[in-house]
Amino acid sequence: MDLHKGLSMRLLALNVVGAVLVLAGVGLVAMTARGLLNYRQAASRHGGEVIELGADAQPQAGQHGFMARVVGTPRVVEAPRDAEFNLRVDSPVLVRHVEMFQWREIDIGGNVHYELDWVDRPVDASHFVNPRGHMNPGSFPLSGKQFDAGLVQMGGFRLGPVLIHALPGSARVTPDSAALPENLAASFSRYHDYLVTSAHPGDPRLGDVRVSWDEVPLQQVTIVGRLDGDRLVAAADAGDGKGYSVQVGDVSLLNMFPDLPVPPEFALTWRILAVLLATLGAYVLLSTQRRRRDGLLALGLGALVVGSVASVLWLGGGAPNLGGWLAVTLAGLLLVGWRLRRPD
Repeated sequence: MDLHKGLSMRLLALNVVGAVLVLAGVGLVAMTARGLLNYRQAASRHGGEVIELGADAQPQAGQHGFMARVVGTPRVVEAPRDAEFNLRVDSPVLVRHVEMFQWREIDIGGNVHYELDWVDRPVDASHFVNPRGHMNPGSFPLSGKQFDAGLVQMGGFRLGPVLIHALPGSARVTPDSAALPENLAASFSRYHDYLVTSAHPGDPRLGDVRVSWDEVPLQQVTIVGRLDGDRLVAAADAGDGKGYSVQVGDVSLLNMFPDLPVPPEFALTWRILAVLLATLGAYVLLSTQRRRRDGLLALGLGALVVGSVASVLWLGGGAPNLGGWLAVTLAGLLLVGWRLRRPD
């Protein structure tokens, strides 16, 4: 009687251990899948899952359409040029600013006064409270403009216009008055970082014009964008309405997108471990059956159970993962069928 009771308790314990191992395998694969799915769902708001290319990345087959993180200093291949002033700089973007010395109306608590200052747009003095003696010249002889580089690269990738315009920073350009075309050299002279029409640059007069330029400096940046062949562009279909990020320095992906959850590490290892746990659990369960100490059958059952659960979780979550788990499930099913048909 005691022997029978002891055997029953042993079988019960083995069944409990086996079931716990199978459930641990299922739970592990479910946890890994959920972590990956949550990460991909969050990443889709910014254009999709990001692959790490790091520094000096080059285009490779199979990358098209992915979001990528690249690090480096942009290289200007075709520099921008302000042809009117014969000014060319090694920068992704060159911006010309034009200002005129004009009257401005200052109203402080109902007290109106007027002062001359540099303003980057025509000031219509006809709307002044007291326009007499404060009229401005009118239209500018020149306009401000932006000049983009024809080709900017990060590693082996060409940057799209949106990413070029997103490059951060601004630095003043010192113009070279000796390079001015003859028609402008007669009117402009250099004063500090400006070209001015003033006869006495330190004492400008009404209607004088000054021109200056800013450039985007070349510095280390981190860019996240979509791979389009050998181009890095903004993802037009991103849920955040932006589809890219550009920051100064070597910035991690999670710092660029703080809303992203931390993706599971060693996902493949956890998946393999999940199948092995379920296999061990199935083997323990089979060991309670007199004729079923079959490692291959246990492996088939482990793959079948874990693969089935993972396939359900990945429905609509990504064809590669779903296809992989369906293959594992089918392999497990075939292995189980073969071992069950095998005579003992």
